Amino acid sequence: MIRVFALILCCQLAGEAAARSLALPVPGPVLGMAGLFVLMLASPRVAQAVRPVGDGILRHLSLLFVPAGVGIVGHLRLLGENALAIGVALIASTVLAIAVGALVFRAVARLTEAKPDA
Repeated sequence: MIRVFALILCCQLAGEAAARSLALPVPGPVLGMAGLFVLMLASPRVAQAVRPVGDGILRHLSLLFVPAGVGIVGHLRLLGENALAIGVALIASTVLAIAVGALVFRAVARLTEAKPDA
């Protein structure tokens, strides 16, 4: 388990190093996750070893939100000063995401609907 966890962290480190050294606009952990995915596709043994560790991490995912919560509490004054802008951004992005999702759904439904044989 420790070796697999170290492998996951090494993939994240490699992604971070690649993103910073190549000045890529992609976050390092995303590159690391893609690298781990490729590694798991190339070796089913690695995929089999990573699965239980990944499941364990996902079971305790809420623990990873504790630092974010502490950061929010630490910046409550700043959040209060920008509450209106944050609220508008949250509402606008939610409405936009729902609208785009509905439009994509309609487009895919139109493309995949059964057409009568002529």
